[in-house]
Amino acid sequence: MTRTEKEKQVNEIEEKIRGAKITIFSNFCGLNVREMENLRHQFREAHVEYKVYKNTLIQRAFKESQEITEFLREPTALAFSYDDLSAPAKILVKFAKDKPALKIKGGLIEGKVMDKSAVGFLAELPSREMLLTQLVMGIQSPLRGFLNVINGSLVKLVMVLKAIETKKSNQK
Repeated sequence: MTRTEKEKQVNEIEEKIRGAKITIFSNFCGLNVREMENLRHQFREAHVEYKVYKNTLIQRAFKESQEITEFLREPTALAFSYDDLSAPAKILVKFAKDKPALKIKGGLIEGKVMDKSAVGFLAELPSREMLLTQLVMGIQSPLRGFLNVINGSLVKLVMVLKAIETKKSNQK
């Protein structure tokens, strides 16, 4: 690989890291070609980019940052997600359960370094859509309860008025 190709890859890594909401580092050694293709297919469906880079180029892209040095001890693949924070974590954690050869090293979430356990925690979170649904339901629940109370009182009032009307019409 020539110097210009290396510089181009370093710039590519820097650009992807800046644009991604989450970047997860993983070690793919021990996976066969079929397993890697299966993993890449899952990433494509989730609109996650998964690429293998040389550790030295990743280190240069991070400006020799010591925070990520521990992630760069073995071959490294980076999973970049530009919109969904939990998608790459969910895919990697699920895949690693089935194929223990895949090792999650850690990651970056909007520029902040996170360890392997944080990636696992992120994978357990519900999707963004599910969280928004839960939020809306949480806001909507007290309003529904209030409307049920008001509606119940009005129904009882109407029933009492109807009973009074029936009683008075029977008295005539």
